[in-house]
Amino acid sequence: MKIVSIIGARPQFIKAAVLTKIIEKEPGVDEVLVHTGQHYDENMSKIFFDELEIPRPHYNLEVGSGSHAYQTGMMLEKIEKVLLSEKPDWIIVYGDTNSTIAGALAASKLHIKIAHVEAGLRSFNKLMPEEINRITTDRISDLLLAPSLNAMHLLKNEGLEKNAVFTGDVMFDSILFYQKLAEQKHKLSEVIDEKEFYLATVHRQENTDDKTRLQNIFEAFSELDLPVVLPLHPRTRTKLKEITVSDNVKIIDPVSYLEMILLLKNSKKILTDSGGLQKEAYFLKKPCITLRDETEWIETTEGNWNFIVGTNKELILEKIKVNQFVEQKNYYGDGKAGEKILTAILNF
Repeated sequence: MKIVSIIGARPQFIKAAVLTKIIEKEPGVDEVLVHTGQHYDENMSKIFFDELEIPRPHYNLEVGSGSHAYQTGMMLEKIEKVLLSEKPDWIIVYGDTNSTIAGALAASKLHIKIAHVEAGLRSFNKLMPEEINRITTDRISDLLLAPSLNAMHLLKNEGLEKNAVFTGDVMFDSILFYQKLAEQKHKLSEVIDEKEFYLATVHRQENTDDKTRLQNIFEAFSELDLPVVLPLHPRTRTKLKEITVSDNVKIIDPVSYLEMILLLKNSKKILTDSGGLQKEAYFLKKPCITLRDETEWIETTEGNWNFIVGTNKELILEKIKVNQFVEQKNYYGDGKAGEKILTAILNF
């Protein structure tokens, strides 16, 4: 069996790393890794392959940045050429990016079976490009690999349960595997000077492209009681020229996945508009303030572990003070999602 895996953004590198290690051990299964080049910054792509100790992609399509239409169209054309050449039995796509929908569309047109890792997530906000990507990908995929029981419930509501399998979350597998490696390879002092800090990320288009929302976020950051460490994507960094940023915000360059785990483990709390970081904070038992108006990971909001505050400055300042938490429940599997994903594909 031949599998083509499509990746293009940082969270997908991490998810693919889990599955690649498992596929390598499975006799008779070959994987071809295709990097679309959606994230093309050196610190956000190449370094992940080095640190996560996974093979370099067989293909780098070098699509780069651009509008959603441009990116998706370029990927669709280039992925189709790869699939025609490789003739795989399956294609695996991850999450909800333009790389995800482009890979799924290309495979669907060529009648290649599609497995969607992280299927069934819904924000119910169609203004988010990611929501359109995940809904469409679920509709055309042959195998829907759900990371949570809530995702399974949503797929059932949409009449897609016959193609769905609850595997648990590969990000949970990844945290369990890589947190020890992070401590072996890095020291916190190599990344930042702060001893006590909040960790933040801001990258969603709904926040970065709206000057008012972005200013609200950074005004809240300026009034927090600890410094805010902010690894920043180059695209977002240019947006900060339009707003006021206080000295309480410590902007650093994008970090590797292992460095991010180290920052997570040593931070006091997390402020983010990232879906993946909400979960990673939950897995590492770090309270999270989510800078969005909704979340796909509703399980994390139980027990005060995650507050959805949008960009409301007063809410951000209020919820950062909450320090009473209820014991977490096991919503995301047993840390063996990778094995279950491959088994589901092999048994399809």
